[in-house]
This record gives sequence, structure tokens and C-alpha cells, in this order.
Amino acid sequence: MSDGVVFDYLNPDIPPGLRLLDVPLIRANRDTIKGYGEVVRDPKKQKIEIVPWPLNGSRKLDAGTGIEGGTTEGIFTCEWRGNELIGRNEAVGGHYVIGFRDLPEKAQPGVKLSRGRVLLWHCNYHPDGGQLFWPLDGKPFVVPVALPGDDLKPETFKAFWSDGSVGIYIHPGIWHEGVFPVNETGRFFDKQGKVHARVSCDLAREFGVLLNVPLPLG
Repeated sequence: MSDGVVFDYLNPDIPPGLRLLDVPLIRANRDTIKGYGEVVRDPKKQKIEIVPWPLNGSRKLDAGTGIEGGTTEGIFTCEWRGNELIGRNEAVGGHYVIGFRDLPEKAQPGVKLSRGRVLLWHCNYHPDGGQLFWPLDGKPFVVPVALPGDDLKPETFKAFWSDGSVGIYIHPGIWHEGVFPVNETGRFFDKQGKVHARVSCDLAREFGVLLNVPLPLG
């Protein structure tokens, strides 16, 4: 039995009547992303921060320990299937419905779906390590993020946009939810902490909102 929250990531229970909260789009560069992470020009040289194992008492960790889980890497793929953006992260064996084009209760078969956005229902952060997203197809993409802290406020989210010539790295503790291609599909090299601790927030149920993240081509 798990002590944490259990999510059905492939069948999220999205209540009707949710409010859409617009997320500002910001081009990722060295200055704009400061505090959240870094722009990446060479994924082979990007250092992945690993946070030492947390302590309960006053004694300190032995030098060089608590960070030995290292990193894991793989391909993070995204694909639109009807109203749902499906993500699969080979690095950690994850498979998710990341978001939607339209409110699920309004998406009808045969009716044209909205373009240029993703409605985000969930977010998470990794307390144990940072995470790198590198576009293997060289196409534009977006990463939604918010600063650390369990007193999350959805209105503090920003969406960092890359034209596909640079990757995006986020620090440990940064709220996020995968990586969003602006095209129908996307493939990204992903590298992150191998422990893969995850703290989640169900934005739909906790705050009654979906984050409206823009996906512009240019």
C-alpha cells in the first residue's frame, strides 16, 4: 500500500465546469529562465543537479553520500491523440495523459478541436534532482514551470518557449509537467535524477482550474 497520492495518469478524472487559467508565454534565454533552470546548447555537457538525501536528525551525511543514485536518461515522446496529449518517458517508465486541447466535457467526435494550446490538469516536481529536455527533432516546444514551494498558486506558472535550437533544464524542486511539442508529435532526450521522487498537484481538483498553456510555432 502506498502512503502517497495515487493518480490514474492515463484516465484522469476531470470534473466538468473548470475555469481556464491563461499561462504567460516567455521565450527561454539565459536571463528569463534564471531561478527556474538554464537554456542548454549541448546536452552532453549539461550537469544534472542531484540533491543529497534528506535527514531527519541533527547528524550530517557522510561526505559524498546521499547523492549516489545518479541519473537516468531516455526518450520523452509526446503525441496528440484526438483531444488528449499523450506522453511517454522512457527514462522512468512513465506513461501519461498530460493535457487536453478542449475541456473534456466539450470535446465531441466530429467537432474540430482547438489548436495552439494544451490544457494542463496536473503538475509535479522532483525534490531529488533536476531534469533536462532536449528536442531531438529541432522543433519548437514549451515547458510550463512554477517556482518551488508546496503552497503552489496556479497563477504563478510561466511557460518557457524554445524555438528548438536550445534545450531547457529545470532545477530540482521546480513545478512542471513534462514538455509540450508545438507540432502533433515531439521527441526529446530526457535526463533526470534516477531516484525520481515526485510530488504532485491535481490542479483540476485542488484548484478547480486547467492551465491554458499556449503552443505557438514561432
